[in-house]
Amino acid sequence: MLNIIIFGPPGAGKGTQSGLLIEKYNLNHISTGDLFRWHTKNETPLGKKVKEIMDSGNLVSDDITIAMLKEEVEKHPDVHGFLFDGFPRTVAQAEALDTLMESMSTAIHGVIELKVSEEEVRARIAKRKSIENRVDDDEDKLNKRIEEYFNKTVHVLPYYENQGRLKTVNGIGAIEKIFEEISIVADSFEVAKS
Repeated sequence: MLNIIIFGPPGAGKGTQSGLLIEKYNLNHISTGDLFRWHTKNETPLGKKVKEIMDSGNLVSDDITIAMLKEEVEKHPDVHGFLFDGFPRTVAQAEALDTLMESMSTAIHGVIELKVSEEEVRARIAKRKSIENRVDDDEDKLNKRIEEYFNKTVHVLPYYENQGRLKTVNGIGAIEKIFEEISIVADSFEVAKS
């Protein structure tokens, strides 16, 4: 099993690069954003809580997020591995994810950080907003998400760096070139876990 976390600010290209990683390495994609959107769209009890929290521009609590992830991971016991996107956002979540993986006799093998400046992120999201019109790209919510990432979420990176599990890739450039670099990193995780 190969388990990877892809990390970066909103608009860094995590969704695009995740799709390529999933195809190449046959991973099961777990995006907390997608899970939140699915639950809210389907108006599940959890989705109603998530919608209320997201509508206010706040982050969903750890207990709700972890419960949702655990449910999703347990649905796929025989996959080649998981790609986590948008999680963890705190050291407590990183520790909880490690515990969850250990309970499945596996681990997070590596973390890929897509390094993108705040200026680039804002330009990309403005473009995405005009095309997709995503509610979470509204300026007030976006400002909270960007602030949350650059002021809080980035502090999770040293947790993985101190364990030798973090690799950084420049997230600016041609999609194919970025993916080439990501593939080299993912291959190193595959070798290291063997």
